[in-house]
Amino acid sequence: MSRLRDDCFALPPGVDWTPVDDALARLRDNLSPVTGTREVALEEAAGRVSATGHAATRANPPAANAAVDGYAFAFADLSGDPATLPLAEGRAAAGAPFAGPLPPGHAVRILTGALVPEGTDTVVLQEDCELASGTITLRPPRNAGANVRRAGEDCRPGDTVLPAGRLIQPQDLARCAAAGLSRLNVHETLRVAVLSTGDEIVPPGMAVAPNQINDANRPMLLALARQWGFRGVDLGISADSAADVRAALDRGAAEVDAILTSGGASAGDEDHVSRLLREEGRIEAWRIAVKPGRPLALGLWKGVPVFGLPGNPVAAFVMALVFARPALMRLAGADWPEPQGFTVPAAFAKSKKPGRREYLRARLGPEGVETFRSEGSGLIGGLTWADGLVELPDGAAEIGPGDPVRFIPYASFGLAS
Repeated sequence: MSRLRDDCFALPPGVDWTPVDDALARLRDNLSPVTGTREVALEEAAGRVSATGHAATRANPPAANAAVDGYAFAFADLSGDPATLPLAEGRAAAGAPFAGPLPPGHAVRILTGALVPEGTDTVVLQEDCELASGTITLRPPRNAGANVRRAGEDCRPGDTVLPAGRLIQPQDLARCAAAGLSRLNVHETLRVAVLSTGDEIVPPGMAVAPNQINDANRPMLLALARQWGFRGVDLGISADSAADVRAALDRGAAEVDAILTSGGASAGDEDHVSRLLREEGRIEAWRIAVKPGRPLALGLWKGVPVFGLPGNPVAAFVMALVFARPALMRLAGADWPEPQGFTVPAAFAKSKKPGRREYLRARLGPEGVETFRSEGSGLIGGLTWADGLVELPDGAAEIGPGDPVRFIPYASFGLAS
């Protein structure tokens, strides 16, 4: 398994606030796959990442065949208007080719998927001709080569049918199978550990004192990791002590490929994640010009990348979608995913100050895209109310109802719609 360079998260000297696009570009250019590879049966490959390009070993279609039920003939045999051809005995069906040579100047009954008999090059749809007394009469217009799927029109032997770095989808399995492939070379599943930190954090379901809160981040981040196709590993909750955090990071580094933490990544007295990474590992404290979010601690612990997310659940969620997901996909061997956004009319008004990219919890409505009633980053209900994010540019903006804005559905971040 390859390892990342020690300086993979390093920022250029003098960088203070990092624009979102610059941060993403730096991650994209400096991260590389960290997982091993293996060969699996085609049926087991969906959801895995292709480790190499895969070439067809067979043409698809392997031979010319009929696209419709009808009659096959040689177009050059047609003459007159209307054109009439005698019908040969027998037929061509899928899996049961026409037996024997077709007499010159004849047509033959053919069914969808059947091999086009030798000497024929065109198929007429049965609804476009008349059958009477052993002959067919073709109505105009008539087109040479109509309704015939040509051999190799989808792919030929040697064509790449599955590129390296692709997250394999069910439709990829269909194409690979048709191209003669039965086994695929894939990356091992990325293992992602999740750790929550803080004396005030307790697991859901436990008694909660007034000075405590239930752990909302860990179940959320574990579910995100699993939905993105990774194997989630629960490191639990670490108390605000260097020894506890160190033990958790050691445990994670021994069995996973990447670690997500929430909380403890700033510069306070109890921010042990950032302090331990600084003193015993390697850390780059990125201050991202983004709302919600901003602090993002990126480091290495015993060679394993650590993504220190904010403790606030809304900020942790947004930073995970925007930064952690593409970085983890790259570590898993996949191509860098660019979320697809759509320009839609705003159904809200907002005056935005310059200096930060902003992501608003939003959902599509009858008048355009609506935003949540409050931008408060502690209101987790806004995440479930929304079905995506509105992305506002780095500069100042005055937005009114009907103005075009960029809406990114959750599905574009790899989440179920």
